[in-house]
Amino acid sequence: MTSTFPDVSISTERLVLRPFEEADIPAHTEMMNDELVAAWTDVPVPFSESDARRWVTFTAPAQRTAGTGIAFAVTEFLTGRLVGSLRLSNTDWRLLSTEATYVIAPWARGEGYASEALLVIAGWLFQDQKFERLELRTAADNTAAQQVAQKVGGISEGVLRNAWIARSRTEAGGWVELRGDLIVWGLLPEDTDGIAEELDQGGTYSHYPNWPGVHGG
Repeated sequence: MTSTFPDVSISTERLVLRPFEEADIPAHTEMMNDELVAAWTDVPVPFSESDARRWVTFTAPAQRTAGTGIAFAVTEFLTGRLVGSLRLSNTDWRLLSTEATYVIAPWARGEGYASEALLVIAGWLFQDQKFERLELRTAADNTAAQQVAQKVGGISEGVLRNAWIARSRTEAGGWVELRGDLIVWGLLPEDTDGIAEELDQGGTYSHYPNWPGVHGG
């Protein structure tokens, strides 16, 4: 049984989801230093260029080859500009289940890019990879992420109490860590009514032959 995701490029009318490249490092560094990214994710703060380089050249490709998941750079179809990232992780190949997390650059928010990327990934997972479950976990106070989960058809399945550590700015300009709850959203193939229509409007996937090799960074 296959235990790794193929190296693919997945596209919609507006977006291309592809493997990260070294040319993405400056934009990725800038995106991950956004305050909302720092608040709602567990990335290093500040996020350095060396952090970005390690992610692009080592961590992201290593996760795919190890079978634990796959990471996509989310880019604009017309300009090639990096608008975000989408990662599948905690993949269980026996259960055919995986968890999605994403980040959208601050300048690209409000355009529906997060839901568009998640929808095409869900279609690819369920139709091509024959997965049975896609999971999202959102911080209880992160209403924007909850709206995205609902928009793609996710069903709220429960709360993991005290299961996350978010960050908040202090009056002095630093960061303080705050424990909080996580809401679990499940997405099954039968929850994705209408996803075929999304794919018919331009969503495709194709072989991507140039996945970066795994090496230190």
